[in-house]
Formats: sequence, C-alpha cells, structure tokens
Amino acid sequence: MNLIFTGGGTGGHLVIALSLAEKAREQGHKVMFIGSTSGQDRQWFGESPIFDEVHFLDTTGVVNKRGFSKLIALWKVFKALLTSRALIRAFKADAVVSVGGFSAAPAAMAAVTTGVPLYIHEQNAITGKLNRLLRPFAKRFFSSYEEGENRCDYPVHPRYFENSRIRDSIKTVIFLGGSQGAKFINDLALEIAPWLQSGGIHIIHQCGLKEEERVREAYHALGIDAEVYGFTTQIAELCEKSDFAISRSGASTLWELCAAKIPAFFIPFPHAAADHQFHNAQYILKHNCGWCERQNEGLSQKLQEAILSDIKPKSEALSHLIAPNGAKHIIEIIENT
Repeated sequence: MNLIFTGGGTGGHLVIALSLAEKAREQGHKVMFIGSTSGQDRQWFGESPIFDEVHFLDTTGVVNKRGFSKLIALWKVFKALLTSRALIRAFKADAVVSVGGFSAAPAAMAAVTTGVPLYIHEQNAITGKLNRLLRPFAKRFFSSYEEGENRCDYPVHPRYFENSRIRDSIKTVIFLGGSQGAKFINDLALEIAPWLQSGGIHIIHQCGLKEEERVREAYHALGIDAEVYGFTTQIAELCEKSDFAISRSGASTLWELCAAKIPAFFIPFPHAAADHQFHNAQYILKHNCGWCERQNEGLSQKLQEAILSDIKPKSEALSHLIAPNGAKHIIEIIENT
C-alpha cells in the first residue's frame, strides 16, 4: 500500500505520525508525509529516512485567527488542499492517515474530496476541532479513550513496555513538565524537594531548557543532589528508574507512564485547547489509576499524601489500560478495511 501521513504542528501529533509510519514501513508499505512549514513538522521529518517523500506546505492555524488574518490562513489552506490533491494522485495513495493538528487540514480534506479513504487518530480525550469536523467522512476513527470499535491502544514506544514493572514503594520520583518544561511544576518540585530528601527519595527532574540553569542552582542551594535535565530523549530510561511521576497530562506522556506502570500525580496545563489535558487525566482517575489536581497553590500537601499512599494497586491497574503494539494494530486495521 501507499500511505500518506499528515498532521502535526506540535510534537504530540508528530510522535504518532512517526510511530505509525515506522510500523507501516516495517510492513513493507510506501509512506509519505504532508505537513506544514509552520510548527515543528520540518524539524521532525525534514531529513527523516522513514518517509519515501516529505512535503511541507505553507499553512498556519486558523482557529485563533481573526479578521483579515483568518482569511489569509483559510486561503493558504485552500491552496495547500489543491497541492495535496495533486500529491495524493501522484503518489497513488491508498489511504491518508491524519494525526490531527492544523498541519493535517489540507491533506485530510484532500482525501475526502478525492475519494481516498481517510483514517483519523485522535490523541486526546477531547476531540480536536479539525478531527471533529472530518470524523463523519473518515473510514475509521481511532481513540484510546472510547469504547467499541474505535478503541485502540495508544502507540507507545516498546521501551516503555519492556522496562515496565509494578511499583510497590517509592525510592525515586520524576517530575515531567513536557518538552518545553513547566514553571509551575518546577516550582512545586523545589518546594517539596527537602521533604522528599528527608524521606530518602531521589529526584529526577525534566525542567525545560529555559529553566535548567535556575532549577540546577536552586537544587544546589538546597544541598540536594537531583538529576536535572533541560531536555532529554531518554525519558523511557529515566522512567525505568522512577517509581512515581508528577507530570503534565499531554497524551503521549500520559500513555507512556501507563505503559511503564508508573502511578502519576497529574497537573494539567491550564491553557490547553478545550482543557484537553484535564480530560485526559480524568480517564486515568475514572479507572482509579492515579491523581489529578488543577494547577493552584497548596498542592504540596496533596502531593505528599499521594506519595505516602499505597501505590501498588494503582501501578497494577495501569497495566489494564494499555497493551503493546498499538501502532501495529492500527496499521493492520488500515490494511484490512
């Protein structure tokens, strides 16, 4: 098959495109990526050996634009749609797989208008505006939060499953603010660090490049030997060493922690579109597998209570929420429908 993957703008979308494209390539399919010159698409796939072809079209987000800026953005999407139709035909695409984000709009709509089957993967518990618009036209819609035929295991790197284990005590905690870091989580970590040290608990902290110097100096001033990373590609290895996580609840991080069986105290990013991080974390709470608190003052006491609780039942329960080979199963469904 010839498969086109589209979407992106941010790493949360692009990591899914990468996972699915890698698996499709392994299965012997030709793969193309259509993204945008805006966002992170080119950084991820500009030199990627995974794709047979990559194309970055001049588009920007539409939702937050107003007036003349919105008209310009819509015009760019329309021109990119026409380009995408030509690319779909030239590639003789058998299917287009959208992972959402503004980058997906032209190629996903081009699939609908050319009659090429469209498949959509939604990363979050709240469906994004573009995915909601195109869902009625899709051959299949994949979600890790829904029940029934749409339910899929989230595509998580195999390392998280290989390194997973049941946690029954806490010797190491990991603070995860996402690739850009999160000042609120960084400040919370520094506030609770002396208490953690007094309990003999080691700290691993991914704080974001902009905050790295400040956070390192603060730990040094406290006399605490924490592992501090501004940015790292070794999150899976760090998770293997960790027993408890304090984290934002972006979809990829949330499901990676599930795969690793690490109980987590989620603090959703309060400005996420449609408050999707909060709703992502609610899925974990519904299954009694973790904690979730809004970003506000006074979280230190609640975090301490969570760390002192019996984490083993939650660690065991996490293993029932996700299974390995999510990407493989999605590609198999596309092959067989």
